[in-house]
Amino acid sequence: MTPTGRHDNLDTVDRLADAIARVGSGSSLAALAAARDLAAAASETMQQAVDRARASGHSWREIGDVLGTTRQAAFQRFGHPVDPRTGAPMFAAITEGRWEEARRDLNAKMRQGLDAKRLADGWAHMAGLVGAYEGMGEPFAHRVAENTVVEIPLRFEAGEATGRVVFDEDGKVTGLWMRP
Repeated sequence: MTPTGRHDNLDTVDRLADAIARVGSGSSLAALAAARDLAAAASETMQQAVDRARASGHSWREIGDVLGTTRQAAFQRFGHPVDPRTGAPMFAAITEGRWEEARRDLNAKMRQGLDAKRLADGWAHMAGLVGAYEGMGEPFAHRVAENTVVEIPLRFEAGEATGRVVFDEDGKVTGLWMRP
C-alpha cells in the first residue's frame, strides 16, 4: 500500500474511534457499524504491517513473538501460501489447466484416485455451475490436527467458490475440494 493509503487507514481508524466514543449520543447500531469498520481497518493495517515486516526480512518467529503467538499461528493468519517451486499461489496449476503438475503434490492415495482426467472433469463441472474462471482471492491457511488446510476464494463469472487443499506434515496433498 502506498504511504497515502496508510494515512487514509489511520484517518479511518481515528474517525471510527470517535464514532464509537460517541455511542451515548447516537444509535447503538451506528456504534456497532463503526466498531465493525474499525476492526476491519485494524485488521487491514495489521496485515500491511506484517507484510512490511516480512519484506524487511523478519521471520515468522519474530512476528509471532511480537504478536504473542507462535510462528505457525502468525503464518496461518497473515501468510500468503504459495507453491515454493514456482512462487505462484496454491491452486494455480488447477486454474490454469496444468493437471499433471497439479497431481505432483498429491500423496500416494490421492494420486491413485485422482488422475488428470478426473481433475479436468471436476474443473469443467465447476465452470458449468458458475461460469468461466476469473481469479482467486487471498488464500487462508489454518491447522486442523496435524494437517494444514488452505482455503482459496475462487471467482467465476456467475458466482464464487472455495478451493480447499489439505496438506499433511510432509507437504503432500491429502485432500482437495472445490465448492460453489
